[in-house]
Amino acid sequence: MSEHASPPDPHICEQARLSRDARFDGLFFTAVSSTGIYCRPVCPAPRPKRENVRYYANAAAAEAAGFRPCLRCRPELAPGNDQWQRGDHVVARALKLIEAGMLAEQSLDELAACVGIGARQLRRLFVERVGAPPISVHTTRRLLFAKQLLTETALPVTEVALASGFRSLRRFNAAFAQANRIAPRELRRHPRAVAGAALVLRLGYRPPYDFEGLLAFLRTRALPGVERVDEHSYARVFGPADAPGWLRLSAWPGGEHALQLQLHCPQPTQLLGVVTTLRRMFDLDANPQAIADTFRHDAILGPLLARRPGLRLPGGWDGFEIAVRAILGQQISVAAARTLATRIVQRWGEALPAAPMPGLERLFPTPAALAHADLREIGLTTTRAATISGMAQALLDGRVDFRAEQSLDEFVARWIALPGIGEWTAHYMAMRALSDPDAFPAADLILRREATTDAAPLSTKALTLRADAWRPWRAYAVIHLWRGTSDAPAPARAPRRKKPETLA
Repeated sequence: MSEHASPPDPHICEQARLSRDARFDGLFFTAVSSTGIYCRPVCPAPRPKRENVRYYANAAAAEAAGFRPCLRCRPELAPGNDQWQRGDHVVARALKLIEAGMLAEQSLDELAACVGIGARQLRRLFVERVGAPPISVHTTRRLLFAKQLLTETALPVTEVALASGFRSLRRFNAAFAQANRIAPRELRRHPRAVAGAALVLRLGYRPPYDFEGLLAFLRTRALPGVERVDEHSYARVFGPADAPGWLRLSAWPGGEHALQLQLHCPQPTQLLGVVTTLRRMFDLDANPQAIADTFRHDAILGPLLARRPGLRLPGGWDGFEIAVRAILGQQISVAAARTLATRIVQRWGEALPAAPMPGLERLFPTPAALAHADLREIGLTTTRAATISGMAQALLDGRVDFRAEQSLDEFVARWIALPGIGEWTAHYMAMRALSDPDAFPAADLILRREATTDAAPLSTKALTLRADAWRPWRAYAVIHLWRGTSDAPAPARAPRRKKPETLA
């Protein structure tokens, strides 16, 4: 992340604004001094005069400067900018905690304590580097989400307030009116959804976006009863069991740069968390241009990038679920690991009283359910069963966790301290549970084979050195190399790999 809050070069911003270039959507916002409104660079409204235009790096900075969001291009639909959350510095870690909802329940002092500085210093750093104080970043995020719910759904205003993190309707109405210069109910004159039906929300991204490739990855790993993945969509059920929700994600009709989320969520307070999880899981805030700049001239990754320029990092719904699947996948094929995971779901996953969607009738087991389970019943070795049970207990004890703000090195160090978990497993979990863009399971056999043109695979050390050129996007290199093996035509001679040795 840059040292100060700044959008791209003004010349680039100007060209992107004039051409309405979707590749820059969410990377900066255009504020117009004559109207007091800020817009996305893709806004279809008539272009304002250059002398009236100011550029801001994020929506919070624009609102802190007194501008209100455009009702036409709707800044709440812009993809996020993950640049602000990259790295291990204080501001990036605090931003991750804000996105995880920390300021909804805790104070600024507690947020500052979590990142190891005082509240005044944290506020100063945010104003200097992000363009707005932490509370403003948190409030802008909530209000933009509320604006989307008010515009796209028929949720009652009270439920919109709860869903966006406001416990008081009065405070929500006041904050919304101050930021948007209109009352919330003024956006409800023509609700687009039928009350009581599943919500339909638009989740934007920056093109190119290889949704097909991401679905293909998830489809081979989908757990029957919990998930359902076909060529066009991803669906799953989520808890609690007494009030389960379900979701389905597919491409937005008409070619818009967005996914369509159909969501039934009985508890309004879960809505923002579900959307945040899905944005991370489907890597909707990535900047493909920055990744391409790193890979384009690489002898190995360049051709793979040209073949699939919008390939994204497939995340996971839940950290514990990914951890179990990663341990199951040690030294066996994807299909075999999926079979074992399905047995765990059927044996220890909680059955729902009624399936909210056909084929979705179970929740993935909790750590408490597996901590003392005899996993040998489903065919696991004693060692592998002990690793999963021990990992579940470690989560319950707080010895390991999936906190978003921790650094990659910290995460890996804590997890490899557990019996049966090595660096490959820890990096795989960081890649999928934390969506860390630089996670890199260097011991993976397929990576060591595909990252060289020689017949012999690279050593783990040699691959690690080779991958330094791919930082900070090594996890994307992993996905390209894994995907490249499935895209490559079958050789006429005997295949080079008879059985995958890792969960690639």
